[in-house]
Amino acid sequence: MKSLIASLAAFAFLAASAQAASITNLDGEAYSLQITENGEQSEVAIGAGETISTCDAGCFVVMPNGDRETLSGSETVEIAGGKATVK
Repeated sequence: MKSLIASLAAFAFLAASAQAASITNLDGEAYSLQITENGEQSEVAIGAGETISTCDAGCFVVMPNGDRETLSGSETVEIAGGKATVK
């Protein structure tokens, strides 16, 4: 019984940690996003028509138009006309 509970707990942990925010660039040009996750800042390129997964544990993202968004890691974000929409 203990091994079953441990297995279920491990599965729940892996399922939760596998979640990430999905960012899709619907525009015809590439953009650069500034992402701060776990206190570390990085710059990530997203090409035209590309989708990336990021922010496994939540993050702050500066979008192409300068808007700042806080993501928990489960959102879907679409970039259109240089502006991001969080869904």
